[in-house]
Amino acid sequence: MSQLSLGVAGLNLVPQETAYCLLIGLGVLFCGVILVSVKIQKAYLAEDSGKTEMFMVANRSVGKGLTASAVFSSWMWINETVFSAAQCYRFGLAVPFWWSTGLCFQIALMAALGVLAKIRVPYAHTSLEIVRMRYGRIGHILFIVLNLSCNIFGCASMILTGSQLIYGVSGMHFVAATFLIPLGVVLYTAVGGLKATFLTDYLHTLVALILIIYFTLSVLTHEAVGGLYGLWEKVMATASDNYVPGNYQGSLLTMKSKEAIIWGLILKCGNLALVVMDTAFWQKSFATDVKATVPGYNLAALAIFGIPWGLGTVIGLTARALHKTPIFPTYPRDITLPEVTGGLVMPYVLQALIGSQGIVAFFVLLFMALTSTISSSMIAVSSILSYDLYKTYINPKATDRRLMHVSHISVCFHALFITGFSLVLNYGGADMTWIGYFRPILTCPGIIPLAFTLTWSGQTRLALILSPILGFFSGVAVWLATAKSMYGRIDLWTTEQGLPALYGSLVSLFSPALYSILISQYKPTKFDWRIFLRAELLEAVPDSEESSQSSGAHTPKTEGDSTDSDAVTSAGADQQTSSPVVNADRIGEGFEKKTAKVTETSDRSSVSLDDLRHPFSDEILRDLRRWHRIAWAILVVIILVTFILWPMPLYRNYIFTKPFFSGWTTVAIIWQFIAFLAVVVYPVYDGWKDIKTGARGVWHATQAFIREKRAKLSS
Repeated sequence: MSQLSLGVAGLNLVPQETAYCLLIGLGVLFCGVILVSVKIQKAYLAEDSGKTEMFMVANRSVGKGLTASAVFSSWMWINETVFSAAQCYRFGLAVPFWWSTGLCFQIALMAALGVLAKIRVPYAHTSLEIVRMRYGRIGHILFIVLNLSCNIFGCASMILTGSQLIYGVSGMHFVAATFLIPLGVVLYTAVGGLKATFLTDYLHTLVALILIIYFTLSVLTHEAVGGLYGLWEKVMATASDNYVPGNYQGSLLTMKSKEAIIWGLILKCGNLALVVMDTAFWQKSFATDVKATVPGYNLAALAIFGIPWGLGTVIGLTARALHKTPIFPTYPRDITLPEVTGGLVMPYVLQALIGSQGIVAFFVLLFMALTSTISSSMIAVSSILSYDLYKTYINPKATDRRLMHVSHISVCFHALFITGFSLVLNYGGADMTWIGYFRPILTCPGIIPLAFTLTWSGQTRLALILSPILGFFSGVAVWLATAKSMYGRIDLWTTEQGLPALYGSLVSLFSPALYSILISQYKPTKFDWRIFLRAELLEAVPDSEESSQSSGAHTPKTEGDSTDSDAVTSAGADQQTSSPVVNADRIGEGFEKKTAKVTETSDRSSVSLDDLRHPFSDEILRDLRRWHRIAWAILVVIILVTFILWPMPLYRNYIFTKPFFSGWTTVAIIWQFIAFLAVVVYPVYDGWKDIKTGARGVWHATQAFIREKRAKLSS
């Protein structure tokens, strides 16, 4: 196995000083943009990121367009661009397509779970909070560990990938790159919170999609490639030199590829864990307006499909067509396997066909993909550490200001820890392939038990606790046993092979469902979903009392969030506090007087479930249930189309003809433009009122400042 303890020393395509300037400059630029946007939000849109509710869930008021853009950006990992091209180079055009199918259904599933969470736990902040409310401390702590593991491995793998790529194309030491990549993200995330990541996600999406379309079209239309027909002809002409074992007739232009489908299945498992077990995606669903969750998430699911498919296909096949020609940077030697697995296929192609400006643009794309992922991870981890750990177990009476302080510290701590962990992985010889194969085994066991928490009232506390643990050990056992039986030993090389990782991932994903169902038959119980509402109301009481006594923030709070109490009290009256609250128009009519009286008690056992009312109006609840049905229908359609109806008929003894390949790639490129409309143009249209309000406020403030200066000068 190629050891990547120091990264892959590729060709120095850009000077080190340029790489340093780009990393530092882009970080400072985005931090400045966020500082300005946070000031504008606070001054003109009444959105204060110094409040916990705004920092963690953006006041639950984010619209469809910005939700789609943020989810798309958080899910547009560097893998989907750089490594889809590298894997296409290795196994052919089947990989980018399978990669695309392994991205969209998870987001559609999260849309369904997110809208269900709004119905059943309307004021949740994290998915772990829901686990604690239903199963208690042990289950809560277990899923804290599982969620942190998912975030740590996901975020570390991105930083590891980015540092190795930067080292490979510039020679910058990977330790320096590892520290610089998250630096700017720490600054703007700590200042702006979740809404700040929504805004920077939009900027990331805008720049990244422009670059992706630019790369795809520039490479394809270059005279050395000759367009779609020219690319097909060059790949066919070099078929004997580019034989791929396991593909039909060894062709790059076939969907019948054993390695590609194994990779695609592992990717589906791993990506499912990266969404469902990542608190960031739950937080984004909690942060959305009640009518925006399903449209926003599914717009992102639609848009993300075109990214690895179009870009990966064009870049990967172009590299195969040109890698033995004088135009290629490595000529006269061939590109090595470590360079391919290190992700250097894409920068080599860009250097060959676009030149140095292409490498600079590649750095920008790399920065966009990395920082977007890292920022959402930082918010998720800070929420876990501040809300699920600190407030729940260390200081239940923490004030809003104290929680914000802990959140900021958590962001910085996570950045330092993840940097160190990335260095450990790098020096330990773990490459992107090994991490990608191990991560599903580690993170998949909690997926189905967590989904059962919201969807199945019969799952017991014991089942939630034991099923992920048993699932993890079952997956590891199958993974290692298969590697041993197939290759005769257990080491880094054998454990990053496709079939052992696939079998281990599938067992880790599905065995907890069996364990949960079986264990739940021992002392079966049925959970009453109304308990979620009781817990929310009771946790909100002290804050409500506090707000009625004083507008200050000096009285200690108990568990819960000030916004929850504000929403409860304002629902029954027209009074509003100075704290940021959920917009009454969005949450509908409030509680009846008898419901408000229920909150005056702190004894949970004395609260009758029959006296509880949902905080949303009947009309909004009907809308949410309708969106819930739509979300599940969309999920079923996506799975049927992308898993069966589209790819399966092509998994046969067939090599793409010139017209078919041309049509196939044209659709993939058109999909990139559809993505641009969905997550770049539509958010501007959807949020035009807020944009206009903010712009008008800035304009008036600027004019007032100019008039003041003129008055002083004239006097």
